[in-house]
Amino acid sequence: MTKYLALHETLDLHELLSFKNLCLTKATTMSGLVIDEELKAILADDVTTGIQHIQQLQKFLTNREENV
Repeated sequence: MTKYLALHETLDLHELLSFKNLCLTKATTMSGLVIDEELKAILADDVTTGIQHIQQLQKFLTNREENV
């Protein structure tokens, strides 16, 4: 494997990271406005999953070492 991502790969990852941040912000904001408990549970699950995805994307962008 190479140490660096190509420019288009880095840009694509940044775009995904921005989208995931937007989704996380929206889910967090909406969970405070929701009355239905089932919908709150769905949004809480989405927040948890979104945080995990963001952390994975950040690790992928910042981890420049070779994984052999």
